[in-house]
Amino acid sequence: MDTHGIQVRKCVRAECGMRFPQLQSDQHGKRCPACGASTRIVLERIIPPESGGELKTYHNIQIEAMLDNIRSAWNVGSMFRTADGVGIRYMHLCGLTPTPENPKVAKTSLGAEVSIPWLSYRDGVRTAGELKEKGMRLWALEHNPGATSMLELQDIPADTSIVLVVGNEIAGVDPGILELCERVIYLPMIGFKRSYNAAVAFGIAAHYLRFAVP
Repeated sequence: MDTHGIQVRKCVRAECGMRFPQLQSDQHGKRCPACGASTRIVLERIIPPESGGELKTYHNIQIEAMLDNIRSAWNVGSMFRTADGVGIRYMHLCGLTPTPENPKVAKTSLGAEVSIPWLSYRDGVRTAGELKEKGMRLWALEHNPGATSMLELQDIPADTSIVLVVGNEIAGVDPGILELCERVIYLPMIGFKRSYNAAVAFGIAAHYLRFAVP
């Protein structure tokens, strides 16, 4: 299994002094990214290979995800990494959502795109209907008047198969998909903004479904 060597470097200019990490194989860090001066190695360490998650079973809820017209490849990559961490079994990428074939997705997923099966579909409403016909329960992550706070979710049956639907960063979930959803859930917030970044919201909701729901 591969390991990665990490160097921590520091700019030699006292006026700058930037300190930053990089892979040992990366030659760019010999120059300070802030001022261009030389840098020196402060310390080196090895990052051990990832060996998989905990064996503990929290519950048997089966979770899949539908990403409906997500614009940002960075968000998609982050969602794949979350999906790997919480044991999501399938990713349905709809509309203009970038796929792992986009190098920007791989840059933030850090290999998780290889461990999670996925398919891309042009029509999210049609895909949602097909998943519903297969017995999947569609839950949209959307803050609207009829939504239920995620903190109020209780006693989800162990054999439940849920598709967590996350929508476009600006427009939200397609209304046609919302009509097919069994539930619409939201994350309660305190601040002025009504929603988190799509990848952050997906991470909170997916983690809560997997580990926190009674």
